[in-house]
Amino acid sequence: MVRMDNDMPFLLQYENVAWYSKGKVRILDRRVYPTEVRFVECTDYHEVAQAITDMVTQSAGPYTAVGMGMALAAWQARHMGMAAQLAFLKQASYDLSHARPTTANRYGQITGRCVDVAAQALEQDKDPIQAIVENTIESLNRRYSTMQIVGDQLASLIPNGGTILTQCFGETIIGTVMRAVRKYGKDFKVFCAETRPYLQGARLTSSCFAQMGFDTTVITDNMVAYAMEREHIDVFTSAADSIAQDGYIANKIGTFQIAILAKYFGIPYYVTGIPDRDKRSKNDIVIEMRDPQQVLCYRDIPNTVPKVNGIYPSFDVVPPHLISGVVTDKGVYVPYLLNQYFATDVKSFY
Repeated sequence: MVRMDNDMPFLLQYENVAWYSKGKVRILDRRVYPTEVRFVECTDYHEVAQAITDMVTQSAGPYTAVGMGMALAAWQARHMGMAAQLAFLKQASYDLSHARPTTANRYGQITGRCVDVAAQALEQDKDPIQAIVENTIESLNRRYSTMQIVGDQLASLIPNGGTILTQCFGETIIGTVMRAVRKYGKDFKVFCAETRPYLQGARLTSSCFAQMGFDTTVITDNMVAYAMEREHIDVFTSAADSIAQDGYIANKIGTFQIAILAKYFGIPYYVTGIPDRDKRSKNDIVIEMRDPQQVLCYRDIPNTVPKVNGIYPSFDVVPPHLISGVVTDKGVYVPYLLNQYFATDVKSFY
């Protein structure tokens, strides 16, 4: 099978996201990368779900992890009868897909398909574990291929020699836009907002761009206005964890305020991703609330005295009037017309 992670930075190579082998799933611990390259090993699919909940992997990483977690579930159920195996896998599908609430719909598409391919393999007296692993790799290839089209579209919107600002870690779009600009003979500079409280922009996004030879600068989250005014930012871009059909999007907390600043300074904001068919409006977007301790400390070092309170909503919901365009595999859509994306056939992205 031809893999689509060629010419990708370390973080985006399949084995360095999540990988199943011999009754274990290895997941790169993005909470400590690049300070340390460490993998979390899971021997039970519940451990995979917990790793996703704990943000061992994040962004699009859980799309891979839930698929590999389903392979691990199939390994755990390998000595059961067929009916019991399928019941076990259906429960695993639910548990893994609900590891984080905001993107449960996307995870569920992957885990549900894993149940289907396992059932087909069992009916044909084939190995369901191998069938799930192969299905997960096919899903990865499909997503990387689709996002390459999105990356090509985004690259065409970035002026040659220009400067972009990113928020959080956009996963696949990071690698595909880099491949696209190199293919077109273009180049750009990158400013990465650090993205508190886990610093995904500083640790993950900047690492990918720098490893691939791009001029990369990290700024703290409270330097965005300064950078937009004085550092010649041409484009603000982010991925999205949810894209509702009414043009509202959810992305890492902090995206909303950067979008407001981009509108103030006249900088276009392009969101990348595939709209969610089952999210008709912003009311369908669930905001995950995480442990406030993750705001009050970093890497187990407290930032405050014990009596201080914290709040940690994982995502912002950005209204369509702040979004210049939603960049998809079918083209760039005005956010108010996103429902047109589904006017023609849509292949499964996940």
